[in-house]
Amino acid sequence: MITTLLVANRGEIACRIFRTCRELGISTVAVYSDADAGALHVREADTAVRLPGAAPADTYLRGDLVVAAALAAGADAVHPGYGFLSENAGFARAVQDAGLVWVGPPVKAIELMASKTRAKELMAAADVPLLAPVDPGSATAADLPLLLKAAAGGGGRGMRIVRELASLPAELTAASAEAAGAFGDGEVFAEPYVERGRHVEVQIMADGQGTVWALGTRDCSLQRRHQKVIEEAPAPGLDDGLRRRLHDAAVAAAQAVGYRGAGTVEFLVSAGGRPYFLEMNTRLQVEHPVTEAVFGLDLVALQLRVAEGGPLPAAAPPAPAGHAVEARLYAEDPARDWQPQTGALLTLEVPAEPGIRLDTGYTGGDTVGVHYDPMLAKVIAHAPTRTEAVRLLARALERARIHGPVTNRELLVRSLRHPDFVAGRLDTGFFDRHLTDLTAAGAPGEDAARRLAATAAALATAAGAAGGGAGPARLGAWRNLASRPQTRCYRAEPDGTEYEIAYRTGRDGTPAPGTGERVLAARPGAVTLETGGVTRHFTVTTHADRVHVDTTAGSYTFTALPRFSDPAERTEPGSLLAPMPGTVVRLAEGLVPGAAVEAGQPLIWLEAMKMEHRVLAPASGTLTALHAAPGLQVEVGALLAVVQDAPAEAPAHQEETTR
Repeated sequence: MITTLLVANRGEIACRIFRTCRELGISTVAVYSDADAGALHVREADTAVRLPGAAPADTYLRGDLVVAAALAAGADAVHPGYGFLSENAGFARAVQDAGLVWVGPPVKAIELMASKTRAKELMAAADVPLLAPVDPGSATAADLPLLLKAAAGGGGRGMRIVRELASLPAELTAASAEAAGAFGDGEVFAEPYVERGRHVEVQIMADGQGTVWALGTRDCSLQRRHQKVIEEAPAPGLDDGLRRRLHDAAVAAAQAVGYRGAGTVEFLVSAGGRPYFLEMNTRLQVEHPVTEAVFGLDLVALQLRVAEGGPLPAAAPPAPAGHAVEARLYAEDPARDWQPQTGALLTLEVPAEPGIRLDTGYTGGDTVGVHYDPMLAKVIAHAPTRTEAVRLLARALERARIHGPVTNRELLVRSLRHPDFVAGRLDTGFFDRHLTDLTAAGAPGEDAARRLAATAAALATAAGAAGGGAGPARLGAWRNLASRPQTRCYRAEPDGTEYEIAYRTGRDGTPAPGTGERVLAARPGAVTLETGGVTRHFTVTTHADRVHVDTTAGSYTFTALPRFSDPAERTEPGSLLAPMPGTVVRLAEGLVPGAAVEAGQPLIWLEAMKMEHRVLAPASGTLTALHAAPGLQVEVGALLAVVQDAPAEAPAHQEETTR
């Protein structure tokens, strides 16, 4: 019997596992890096053990330190969560060799599925449908497009789409280098790239007595950088025959490796409805809550039960009910090539409505750092039908209060309401086709709504300056006005649109806008306006020069002007600035002062939040200064290099690649 469980992970998944442990009466142990000393998962655990350092390679990826932490804390079991060491057979073996219970599949199953190439060979023998591999050395134009994939690991790292034969050698080299850096294994394989394919997976749960459950399907087609963003269960639009084929193939895959515990078998489904095995993840998936919601199960509780040697509760799983959709809330800016964001997360509140679940590793007041994945939370909606679940999730995200770094919240809401998503027309190219529209400013009524929010911000600030504006303003109270109007200027984030708001303050201190809105109430934290006969409520929160305005129809972030200038405004033309805090991992070959560079040439690679970012030459010219070196940690706006003769209007920019 497990009495004390160490979770060899951090953030949201550690908190989620701790929640089940509390319900089962199991004591919990957290491990944490120096960067996570004050993190939520540390605060929620009964006991915590420090792993000295900040980088994952020095902390969460050090299996020896994690095992030592479990023994020091008196744990009798280890749960790996997902990511980090969750699919590391050597770590699983070390846990068991230390006399601890491993809450995961057999070591042999992890080893067999660790390499995608070996896993495909095994699945072929079990008659699981596969894409035929392509030998890159003999590929022809007829084989295009190709998908290059790392044999070890996942998460989109080491993955490349090749559409031109001439680019294949360079892409192979790049994919191999990326895979080696991310997983310590540079093996890469190629297979046909299926255009407009869907990512559909089957959750399995198996015990040690021979019972294997296939817990329905999930669609995870909405992805960015080959990483999932929105997932749902069951996968919409599959006929009964295809569902049975996917379930049977998943069970066959589990039986072929003697599987035990929770796992996921992933498939690519072509536009014609043909399924192809992709890989088997020998761990809990990020998107497991949608399956839990539909089947009414706690997959972590079942993992613990199976790890203790117990059987699954029945020969067959319970009947599914309803539909569930999950959205991953990331600290990133989709409009700027998904650039990850860092900084203080001042507020994170999602409405606690029936059918809504929030899994997170953050609370208001925490800091989003540079060392780990930028996912802040998962928001899950469950309802009787898909239409209801999608609508419920979009509304919950829209009403959430999220103050701090830029997030993908608006993208999620727009995606959930996009006609293709609503109709279930899903494939992995969704964001490639629709990202521009999904991130575009200037939707009908958007400018007017933002100006009204900026007006509320100005009135709340004015009410505070006047002593609080304790009571609601009466219609006639703001007619006796001071003669001189006042103005406040705001810049909307993140697109930079500026708004100048004029208002007058009455003798009783009540502010009134010059654009005619009727002020029903004005206090430092709340404003109620009537415009066009409609009453609207605004919650206004100020943090330094940032003002957050939340309404029932959306949220707005403004910077009060004047403000400090951007780093780019304080540097000479041609300066290459760090687009985010991170670590310089490498420089272009031969990059020294005096070197000639071409416009768009990658010069410097930064690593931040598990991603690699290329800083490109702003224009053709000569490198006149170089301040970057491998291993150097830099803050956002740090001067990395200068290219002389670059046009003043062409600032340095950056791209992202997965790592």
